[in-house]
Formats: sequence, C-alpha cells, structure tokens
Amino acid sequence: MSIFDHRKALADIPHRPGVYQYWDAEDTLIYIGKAKDLRNRVGSYFNQDNQMNGKTRVLVSRIRRISFTIVDTEIDAWLLENSLIKKHQPRYNIMLKDDKTYPWIIIKKEAFPRVFWTRKMIKDGSTYFGPYASVGMMHTILELIKETYPLRTCNLPLSPENIAAGKFKVCLEYQIGNCKGPCQAHQSLPDYEDSISEIKDILNGKIGNVIREVKQIIKTAVEDLNFELAHLYQKKLQVLEKYQSKSTVVNSSITNVDVVSIASDERYAFVNYLKIMNGSIIQTQTIEIKKKLDESDEELLSIAITEFRTKFNSTSREIIVPFELNLTDENLKFTVPKLGEKKNLLDLSHKNVLFFKKEKLNQYEKLNPDLRTDRILAQMQKDLMLTQLPVHIECFDNSNFQGQYPVSAIVVFKDAKPSKKDYRHFNVKTVEGPNDFATMEEAVYRRYKRMLDEGDPLPQLIIIDGGKGQLSSAVSSLKKLGIHNQVTIIGIAKRLEELYYPGDSYPLHLDKKSETLKVIQQLRDEAHRFGITFHRKKRDQGTLKTELEAIPGIGKTTADKLLRQFKSVKRIKLATEAELAAVLNKSQVQTLLKYFSNPAT
Repeated sequence: MSIFDHRKALADIPHRPGVYQYWDAEDTLIYIGKAKDLRNRVGSYFNQDNQMNGKTRVLVSRIRRISFTIVDTEIDAWLLENSLIKKHQPRYNIMLKDDKTYPWIIIKKEAFPRVFWTRKMIKDGSTYFGPYASVGMMHTILELIKETYPLRTCNLPLSPENIAAGKFKVCLEYQIGNCKGPCQAHQSLPDYEDSISEIKDILNGKIGNVIREVKQIIKTAVEDLNFELAHLYQKKLQVLEKYQSKSTVVNSSITNVDVVSIASDERYAFVNYLKIMNGSIIQTQTIEIKKKLDESDEELLSIAITEFRTKFNSTSREIIVPFELNLTDENLKFTVPKLGEKKNLLDLSHKNVLFFKKEKLNQYEKLNPDLRTDRILAQMQKDLMLTQLPVHIECFDNSNFQGQYPVSAIVVFKDAKPSKKDYRHFNVKTVEGPNDFATMEEAVYRRYKRMLDEGDPLPQLIIIDGGKGQLSSAVSSLKKLGIHNQVTIIGIAKRLEELYYPGDSYPLHLDKKSETLKVIQQLRDEAHRFGITFHRKKRDQGTLKTELEAIPGIGKTTADKLLRQFKSVKRIKLATEAELAAVLNKSQVQTLLKYFSNPAT
C-alpha cells in the first residue's frame, strides 16, 4: 500500500473557502467536506494531537488523494458541499434519511389552471407549493380553496378557440355551483386568474392579504347596495378567517422566516424545519440523519438547513437557530432568540423534533432491543461522568431490626437489566449492635475480596444505598483492597434522590425523568426488596428458634434440626408422631406432642 504524503498535498491547498474531496487507493470518492479555510481544515485531519474518533482515524488512513474546489464565500461552499454529497453519496458522509415521497399542491400551467395535489414534480412550467409533510394540513388547505373558490376540475383543453367554437358543455360541477363554467365562457379568464392569484397568496402564507381584499369587496358591495355579492363574499371571509385562526401561531409581523432545531445522540440526529409566513406555519418537516464520523450538531444543522432551503425553495433571509453557527453571509441572518415570539417558535420546533426523535428511537428499539441497552448505558456514562460504559453495576443495601439480625444484600445489573443469578446475601459477622456504617464496610470488603481472590472482573459502577456515611465506609473497604481507583462508586440518599461522589460535598441531582435516575432507582429498590426478604426470613427463623428453645428438653441444636426439616412452627404442630420421630429421639417426640397439645402447661 502506497504511503500518502499529506504535507505535499497540503502545500498545494490555499487558505480560501471551498470544498475538499478525499479519494482512496482505488480512486473512489470517500468523503466531501466544506471549509472556511481549506488548508487549515484539511490539515486538521492529519494533526497528531487531534483527538479524533475511531471512524475518523479509519477515514484518514484510507486517503490517497485530495482534490478541492475554491469558491467565493463560505455559504457557496456550504451549498456546493450539499450538492456534491447528494450526487456522489460518499461512504463516510452522513446519510440524510427521508424515504417518504411528500405531496405537493400544483397550480397547473394551462388556460384556466386546475389546482390539485400530486407526489410527482414535473418541470412543465407549473407552480408547485410544498412539499407537505402533513398530508392532513395539505387536504385542509385544498378544502379551503374548494370551499372558497369555484374552480374547474376537468382536464378539457380550454383554449380560446375551443371555447369560441362551442366544443364543450357545462357539467354537474357547474350545476351544483362548484365551477363557474369557463368551458362555455360563463366565466372570463381574468376573473378566473384573480382567484388563482388569491390562491397563490394563501399557499404562500399571505392569507392576511386575501382577507383584506375580501373585506374591501364586501364594503364596496354594501355601498353599492349589491347585497347578494356582499353575502357571497361574507361567507368566503368567514371561511378564510376560520382557517387563519387555526394556522396562526405567532405575531403576524413575523414573515418569511425559517426555523430549525436539532436533537441528537451517538448514532442519529433529527432536525425539524418550520417555514413561517405572516405568523403562520405553511411548511414543516423533520428529517433523520445517520452519523458517520461523530459530526457535531453545528455541522449537522448546517447540512440540514441547506437541504431544507433547497427542497422548499426557501428565500427567507432570516433563519432562527438554537445556537450560533460558524457561517457568515451578508444575505442571511442567523438568529438565536432568548425571549419573545421567535423564542416561542424555536421552542415549538424543538418540541416537534424531540417527539419525532422519541418515536423513531422507539421504533428502532422495538426491532433491536440492544439499541435501547446501548443508548441507556451511553446516557448513564454521560450523566454520571464515567470513564467507561456501566455494563456491570452492583448495588448494596443493609437491613436490621433494632440492631438484631443485620444483613447486607447486593443486586447486580448487567446491560441495564437485573442479573438475578448474581444476587448475593451477607450475614454480618464482625458487627455488634446497630452500626450501619460498619455493616456496609464489611459487606463491601467481603464482596470484592472474594472477587479479587477468584479473578472475577470488577463492576464499572458501585451504588451504595445511603448517604455520605455509608459511602465513606464503602470507600474505606475499596481502599483496603487497593481498588478504589479502578471502579466508580456513588451513594444515593433515600429522601431527595441525591447522588454523592467520594470527597464531593455537593450532591448531583439528575432530572426526575432521566433514564439514568430510573435505572439507579430500580437498582436501589431491587436491593432493598432483596435485602428485606432475606432479613425477614432470618428474623422469623430467629423468633421461631427462640420459641422452640423455650420448650423444656428442646435445645438450640434440636430447634435448628426441626426448622430445617419443617420450615415453620405451624408445620411442626401438624406433624405426625412418625414424622417427628424421623428427626428427634423418642423422649423429644413425646415432649413436643405434650407441649403442642397443651402449650399453657
């Protein structure tokens, strides 16, 4: 394999904005990128100090040739990059996933234009509006148009010559008032085109302009005592105002603005787009992006904005975004709102993208449950600031009754799910009286001393059910074993769900809806349940032994034998003489039978 001399290639690359392309040993295009400064950006890939991820290192190792295209501005580079990625679809560029064919509303290029919806865009001079991600919204608009403007629906060739020759007759649509009959010259072309002009305004979100014109017609008609025309347009006004009230989401002064927001995780990003005209959302869509090289949200948002503006033919000069973008263009303004109507729009877009992300990830996780596990573990690693994925987690909890029958329980989660075969109980051996701290110290020491002796792998995370005191006791045991720097250990306080780290005075508070907190709570609750169950069993056995030992002639050893055989005092009472004789001698059998037949004596 030939060695690529990146220094020689860099020497030919200028400090100018543009697009760079990476080619492999087979001269296949494998990556396309944009840059404000081509040499600096390409050089950063070969910087030894660059903390790049594994996929990027693989990409760099395959580069054998670099080509580039210089452009005038960074925005030009932005547009060219998007165009080239769509054309060549290089292996290491992100995938914009949008497998749906969205519908458009078309105003057909013909005499007396028809208005209808289609999924195919044909370059025949017709005017297209959309695409509409919400089919319901599209049909609502078409219903508004049908209810307000009588238009033809036939596909007759209504040329002036054909109409003049009387080649056509009006149909049922004319009879019921859905069409004004242009086929027989009952409606003139200028009158028809006035309706088409108003429809274009509605589809462009300029419904306010149409309403003002309709109001003026009503006013003039009333002044001219043409009440029939005024009534006709009053009905049209009601329909238009009803539609406007449903579609207006912000102040109508906000016009011709694009809004974008993003939500991402380790594998995917989701970007929502809203097109605002006169305070109304006239177009919206959310796309999914599959990451390839751990791209930043800024990079992904920039690519998505180009995709949306191209697809929706946007001419907006203002784009509302959730954070600053490293893009400069005198013809574009990027706004990061903090308050007001524009912030409300950004919040609305963000709600949409979060909902879309949740729905998509749920679909993927139903098909592949391992995806959910990976996502939760990655989120826990991030939330708890861990150095590795918490694939193996152990949680400790103590139980005692007024200092008696102290026990400690440990539950184990692997891949964020209970591993019940690994649960363990500890009968406390070295602690006298109610000392929760010493009990925790003994349990933690015994657990990991045994794991070290048997060569078992340590967990990535240890959780202590308790506050600072129990946590300090557990850390003390880990230090005695010399493993306190090998695992992460945290404590969870019972009352406020506070998480404590060793040596940190201030607790960590996770969002109450956080999946990380839910997993920790599940661990804590499971450890408590498991510990309490064992503690009650031990306490009950202790109480039963005390009762049996109080019977004259039955000592501690005999009481142990009886409980092992019959499990409870009730079963001992119901046992036959033969069953008792299998455990006890003849004298002990008679003693028990006499006691249970008359326990008061």
